[in-house]
Amino acid sequence: QVQLVESGGGLVQAGGSLRLSCAASGRTFSRYGMGWFRQAQGKEREFVAVIAWSGLTKYYADSLKGRFTISRDNAKNTLYLQMNSLKPEDTAVYYCAATVHTYSRNMREYTYWGQGTQVTVSS
Repeated sequence: QVQLVESGGGLVQAGGSLRLSCAASGRTFSRYGMGWFRQAQGKEREFVAVIAWSGLTKYYADSLKGRFTISRDNAKNTLYLQMNSLKPEDTAVYYCAATVHTYSRNMREYTYWGQGTQVTVSS
């Protein structure tokens, strides 16, 4: 079992930055693939970024590549999402998730989810 808790969300002006964190509990964190997903009001949850258990393989949604950076610190059992040049359309609840696979861009393969953290970008 893996428990995940997101933090770092908040209100920021367009063009600003935020760094989200996801603290994981459990002895096997380093062997899970991890991902970030987001869901805006009235829209479906969508893929943001994923990172393999080793941290060496990363994938991003095409629209976010260059602005967002995913990373993990296995020694601290923590996943991060650095978000730069934020836009109003980035406003959403951001969720971290864990998969037993090495990594996956398919959110249906993630079995452990955090409660989400709200990110609001004002214009």
